[in-house]
Amino acid sequence: MSGGASQQTLGGPSQCGRVLGPSLDKIIKNVAWRKHSQLVSAAKSALDQLQTLTDSPDLLSPAAEPLLLPLLLALDSNSPKIIEPALDCISKLLSLGLFPCEIDLSPTLIVSRLIASVCKCSGVGDEAVELGVLKVLLSAVRSPCVLIRGDCLVHIVRTCYNVYLGGLNGTNQICAKSVLAQMMVIVFTRLEEDSLVVNFNTVSVSDLLEFTDRNLNEGSSVQFVQNFINEVVQASEGVVDSKISLRIESKRIERKGDGNEGLGDGESNEGGDSEGGSKITEDGFLLFKNLCKLSMKFSSQENPDDQILLRGKILSLELLKVIMDNAGPIWRTNERFLNAIKQYLCLSLLKNSALSVMTIFQLLCSLFKSLLSKFRSALKSEIGIFFPMLILRVLENVLQPSFLQKMTVLNLLEKISWDSQMMVDIFVNYDCDVDAPNIFERTINGLLKTALGPPPGSTTTLSPAQDVTFRLESVKCLVTITKSMGSWMDQQLRIGDFCPPKLSDSESLSENHTTSNGEEGTVPDYDMHPEVNSEISDAASLEQRRAYKLELQKGIALFNRKPSKGIDFLISTKKIGSSPEAVALFLKNTAGLNERIIGDYLGEREEFPLKVMHSYVDSFKFEGMDFGEAIRFFLRGFRLPGEAQKIDRIMEKFAERYCKCNPNSFTSADTAYVLAYSVIMLNTDAHNSMVKDKMTKADFIRNNRGINDGKDLPEEYLGAIYDHIVKNEIKMNADSSAPQSKQANSLNKLLGLDGILNLVWKQTEEKPLGANGVLVKHIQEQFKAKSGKSESAYYAVADAAILRFMVEVCWGPMLAAFSMTLDQSDDKVAIAQCLQGFRHAVHITAVMGMQTQRDAFVTTVAKFTNLHCAADMRQKNVDAVKAMISIAIEDGNSLQEAWEHILTCLSRFEHLQLLGEGAPSDASFLTTSNSEADEKAMRSSGYPSLKKKGTLQNPAVAAVVRGGSYDSTTVGVNSSGLVTPEQMNSFISNLNLLDQIGNFELNHIFAHSQRLNSEAIVAFVKALCKVSMSELQSPTDPRVFCLTKIVEVAHYNMNRIRLVWSRIWSVLSDFFVSVGLSENLSVAIFVMDSLRQLAMKFLEREELANYNFQNEFLRPFVIVMRKSGSAEIRELIVRCLSQMVLSRVSNVKSGWKSVFMVFTTAAADERKNIVLLAFQTMEKIVREYFPYITETETVTFTDCVKCLITFTNSKFNSDVSLNAIAFLRFCAFKLADGGLVSNEKNNLDESSVQVRNEDISDGQTFTDKDDNTSFWVPLLTGLSKLTSDPRSAVRKGALEVLFNILKDHGLLFSRPFWNSVFKSVVFPLFNFVHEMKETQLDDDQSSPASRSSHHEGSMWDSETSSVAVQCLVDLIVTFFDVLRSQLPGVVSVLAGFLRRPGQGPASTGAAALIRLAGDLGTRLSEDEWGDFFLALEQAVSSSVPGFLKLLRTMDSIEIPETAYNDLEVYSDNGFTNDGPESDNLQTAAYVVSRMKSHIASQLLIIQVMTDLFKLHRKYLSSGNIKILLDIFSRITFHAHQLNSETIVLVKLQRACSMLEISDPPTVHFENESYQNYLLFLQDLIASNSSSSEEENIEPLLVSVCENILQIYLECSGLRPAQQKPVTDKNREELNWILPLSSVKKEELAARTPLAVSALKVLSELESDSFRSVSSQKDRGIWHKDPLRFAHHVVGGNFVGVTRVEVLEERYS
Repeated sequence: MSGGASQQTLGGPSQCGRVLGPSLDKIIKNVAWRKHSQLVSAAKSALDQLQTLTDSPDLLSPAAEPLLLPLLLALDSNSPKIIEPALDCISKLLSLGLFPCEIDLSPTLIVSRLIASVCKCSGVGDEAVELGVLKVLLSAVRSPCVLIRGDCLVHIVRTCYNVYLGGLNGTNQICAKSVLAQMMVIVFTRLEEDSLVVNFNTVSVSDLLEFTDRNLNEGSSVQFVQNFINEVVQASEGVVDSKISLRIESKRIERKGDGNEGLGDGESNEGGDSEGGSKITEDGFLLFKNLCKLSMKFSSQENPDDQILLRGKILSLELLKVIMDNAGPIWRTNERFLNAIKQYLCLSLLKNSALSVMTIFQLLCSLFKSLLSKFRSALKSEIGIFFPMLILRVLENVLQPSFLQKMTVLNLLEKISWDSQMMVDIFVNYDCDVDAPNIFERTINGLLKTALGPPPGSTTTLSPAQDVTFRLESVKCLVTITKSMGSWMDQQLRIGDFCPPKLSDSESLSENHTTSNGEEGTVPDYDMHPEVNSEISDAASLEQRRAYKLELQKGIALFNRKPSKGIDFLISTKKIGSSPEAVALFLKNTAGLNERIIGDYLGEREEFPLKVMHSYVDSFKFEGMDFGEAIRFFLRGFRLPGEAQKIDRIMEKFAERYCKCNPNSFTSADTAYVLAYSVIMLNTDAHNSMVKDKMTKADFIRNNRGINDGKDLPEEYLGAIYDHIVKNEIKMNADSSAPQSKQANSLNKLLGLDGILNLVWKQTEEKPLGANGVLVKHIQEQFKAKSGKSESAYYAVADAAILRFMVEVCWGPMLAAFSMTLDQSDDKVAIAQCLQGFRHAVHITAVMGMQTQRDAFVTTVAKFTNLHCAADMRQKNVDAVKAMISIAIEDGNSLQEAWEHILTCLSRFEHLQLLGEGAPSDASFLTTSNSEADEKAMRSSGYPSLKKKGTLQNPAVAAVVRGGSYDSTTVGVNSSGLVTPEQMNSFISNLNLLDQIGNFELNHIFAHSQRLNSEAIVAFVKALCKVSMSELQSPTDPRVFCLTKIVEVAHYNMNRIRLVWSRIWSVLSDFFVSVGLSENLSVAIFVMDSLRQLAMKFLEREELANYNFQNEFLRPFVIVMRKSGSAEIRELIVRCLSQMVLSRVSNVKSGWKSVFMVFTTAAADERKNIVLLAFQTMEKIVREYFPYITETETVTFTDCVKCLITFTNSKFNSDVSLNAIAFLRFCAFKLADGGLVSNEKNNLDESSVQVRNEDISDGQTFTDKDDNTSFWVPLLTGLSKLTSDPRSAVRKGALEVLFNILKDHGLLFSRPFWNSVFKSVVFPLFNFVHEMKETQLDDDQSSPASRSSHHEGSMWDSETSSVAVQCLVDLIVTFFDVLRSQLPGVVSVLAGFLRRPGQGPASTGAAALIRLAGDLGTRLSEDEWGDFFLALEQAVSSSVPGFLKLLRTMDSIEIPETAYNDLEVYSDNGFTNDGPESDNLQTAAYVVSRMKSHIASQLLIIQVMTDLFKLHRKYLSSGNIKILLDIFSRITFHAHQLNSETIVLVKLQRACSMLEISDPPTVHFENESYQNYLLFLQDLIASNSSSSEEENIEPLLVSVCENILQIYLECSGLRPAQQKPVTDKNREELNWILPLSSVKKEELAARTPLAVSALKVLSELESDSFRSVSSQKDRGIWHKDPLRFAHHVVGGNFVGVTRVEVLEERYS
């Protein structure tokens, strides 16, 4: 118990004592007292002193030095047992923060001496001591209260290095490595925050063994070391002396140079790190620089296999990797640290890239990845060098690569590819930069070459397994790049504004760093320091840069083939100037030019190349250069041509230029010229292996004697040149014994790295790069030079359009890699990767709208499904089908035309599924035969047993088994031959593979269509229709899969907005029409039924007013109905629409228009059953559902009317026509009753005329704005047209209904509408009345059958005409107030009847006119009466010319005189004999007939005039009387004129006698016309009206009487037609009168009453009137010898002599 108590109090109560006491006690116990007496004494003294202390002393004060002296002595004892407790004690003191100070190598501080002693202990040779040392050193660095200064920190790191390199066991070495890594994390985390108190990550020991030292793991070493690190790190947690930390951190120091040799490297400090900073920053900077220097140490030539040095180098690189992986913002924002990376780390990468050690290469790649991820904006030029050097060089080596190297590169590329922004940045900053290599393009092409493997026939060092591995990894990289591009695109398109994305898919990275990799979640470096040469660029400017680069490369390639053409091309495209100076500058500075071609071009003798060569040479500045150096400098850019004359021209100019730059070098340019030639010859002689006898120095001096203007150059001078050339060959920058690609050469020349890269790539570890200081310095100069140029500007792009250019570069290689791998490989992983790549590629190209590329990817996958050749299918083809389905679902919104390929695959897939399930083919349902034999054959076709083994020869199955090409619409159509059992069995097993894809996946695409956007759904439907069309049009195996899917898709998408749905339906409508008109009747029927299903579903939806979509939806029915030649289809459409309408009548709105259009077409159909079927539905609609027709759109009323009118024209059943007419009247009633709810304004009339409808009980007043006048027009017009129907019953029915409607509902019409009704409806009924075209006959056309055809209205019979006219008169009388303006037209129509041939029409017209005048007599104005008489006048004047023209046809016709006994012959044979006589007789007969009609109509006009005058005399004005007088005068003149045509009349009389027909009543016509004229004039005189006086009626009456008497005399022979004047000589001749013929006697007898009437009229005249008249000149014969005339008249059977007596009396 006492011992335990003493142990507890050992060291005293202070914290320091509690740590020191047990340790000192243990030291005392373990030490050899005699050997270490001083140590024992110091320890006991310290223990005693600790016992007296109550508080922890300041261990940094001189007073506390005795307390720590025992520890210092113990460390120096070289005894492990003593050292161990001392180390443990120091570790605890540091962890507890009991040394709050700065520690350096100064011996004044005991803490510094302690650390130095600890470092020495590492060489004791004890495992536990090594661990203790590591623990103390890590505790010192870890402590938040201790700042380890630069020199001391370097010493600590060196100590850990030594433990790692010479540790006693693997565990200690791993521990040393881990401690170093943890120190790096701590130091550089503090550097980031410039504070001792920071949160940092704990290293992962297992990650540190990623590249090397796995062999050091001794079972549980990794876990042990991890616990060791964790324990030390956690021991100091919570121990913070804020005052110390603040004091340390606040101090800033000015740099005075390192003054430190680092870790054994005494190189001085280069520029770029002279900036002052805090102590923490300075220490970190020093450590980083020394680690870089340590990583650049190479083996010496004496000990080339120095493994210790190599391990140290590897460790340095690993620590640099830890630093870079955890690098924070300060590395990207602090120019000093950026310069450090450029100067030290990049140089280390450059030097170590020469080594062939695999571990070093892996570390370099990992370091490069960190630089690329975090510093690419600041290291643009450097990355442009390292990427080709480290990655592309290995990647492009396909034939003989190092397996581990290439795998490292492929793994690195895959990790890089996950960073989408990085890939875009690489493309933008290198492939779009004229002065940078095409890194992205070369990477893609390199991956393609690797994926395709070595070319066939080539020699390769790869084993088959290695080749397969490479292929898989390269495909993975390409897939990752594709996916990365897609994710970047999605991010940009979603975000819109530029926001640099974080690493995508970081969870998929193969590395799972916890502390050593600090990339997770980091943003791209340009977001951290935008001021470092980075700028945002848009896609447009990048496109210009990219295009410029491509055109420049085209010009360079052309130059390398034909230099003159290349230069011309570049000048014409303005890539270079046209001056020789500009071309020379281009040749000197441009990458990618072939140096041999440059030399040949410069040596040309043509004028322009010669000027270019002069400018090229003049661009060099040789001032102060030695001649040998000058010529070496001059020749580094091109290869001298082989032709001596060309060399001569170039060297001559060089010599001139050198002498100009160095005027005191030679006496003349000739000297320089000869010496230059000598140097070239010496260089060839010394370094050409083919030259055996080498030129000695003496030979060289001898050859150049006397060249300096006859004098010798100094031998020392020539000797120095000789030595320099022999030791160092003159060669171009890119000279290399190994051939390189043109692109690599261009890159090397671009960066000035030709020599260094050649050396690096050919270096081995035994030939260290460190010896080539000149070249290393040169590359550093290149870095510095490029960093200040504009092309080093770093571009950041957020415009997704840049992907277009990236895709243009990579889509071809990706397509080739994926498709070749799919085709050749059976590896599941490779197949899955390729299909994944296709999916991502389709996604990018589809969203970016790159149609060609998108279709290429989709088509390739579609072909690879092998569904067109199912017998050869394998699992990977099924996987391709799954990929197609995924593409359809994921990228459906962007597929556009590519949908066709996908849907074609789905169609073929479904076909195979049906075959597998044993279902009958669609063709069996579409067959027109339904015989039992066919059904039995179908049932026994063997489908159900397909998946069983067997040899089936079903034609459909055999065609599929034989297969076909992808593009063939029908598989196996053109192939023939039987299928072998083996093929069938293979096919059946393949069908089983398809079971992996169920109907759900298949149908999901179509159900998913409702999620497609508006553009995509239209494209989807277009493609679906196209595929369906190809299915249905198959000549051998039509299918309906896509057709059924069309119905489904339309159903799914019916709820889309109208705008989109109308576009969808526009496509579907054309499809249904096209297929509905198919020659395959079964297909057409199926399609129409599908359309019916859709329409039924669509009609379930409500449609608002004024929309037209139902009409659009049903339009395919209309088009097919009109165009289809199949009666079955037309009948089906009628039935479909009938079913739809009657079942959904309340939902039909705008669809009525299409319904009526279909029924209208059906009404005119040739098939009776179709007409009747349609009419049955129309009848039901009109009778029962009329309100629905106009519920939303009154326009449909018009369509209904048109449909009914078409039915009235039906030729099959007059009952249909009559019923349709009745329905039209029903429609009129509905219209009049306000049955239409009009939503439109009527624009026919804007007047405010109102017509009161007396029949409406509520007194509703109709105006033009609400009377639906526009709907009357088609109804009335249709009925009007129907009146010309050839069927009498239909005609009469239409007439009656038309005029009944007008009479019944005319009160609703306004005056303007009435006007339009008369114009468009009523008057057209009587158009035939006005078409009085006289027939014109030629001499040889005397047949009445040759007359011009009459208007269809001429088919009206007299009864119809009479009804029409009566109705017309009733109508205008009824509505005369409104229709007053139509009176002239009506009168004209009625007067027109008077001109019609035949007694019936004329009588009808006459009676109608008289009735009209009688009904309207009192209401007519003077002008309106004038309309009556003017119409009559027009009737007269219009009929006479035509008739006379007809009469003139008789002038050329001869009718022979024939005896009465010959009449029988003519009557028997006249119409049968052929010849002119027969034609003449027919013509004469026609003329006679027309003459009789004409005379009858003229007499009827006279009768009408007479009746009108007698009945309405009091209403007639003088003007109207004058018109009547004129008409009488015209008719009487015409009658007399007709009788004067004696020759024609004779001919006609002969014809009549021959034809046994009555003569035309011309005499009667003349008598009647004059008789009525006389009576009219007498009535005028008797009425004593004012008009009789105004018009001088009496003289007119006497004149008429005179004419009558003169006509009579002419007839009687008393006065010839050509009368001579009466003289005394010939007076006696009058007494001699020839006897009259019987014909003349008859005529005279006919004329006698008229003559007597004339005499009577004259006798009744007043004496004065008679005298005034009779005194006029030129009196007739009856004036000269009235008694004789009177007696002649009396002798002519005139009764009563009184009138003669009166005449005698008056005459005397």
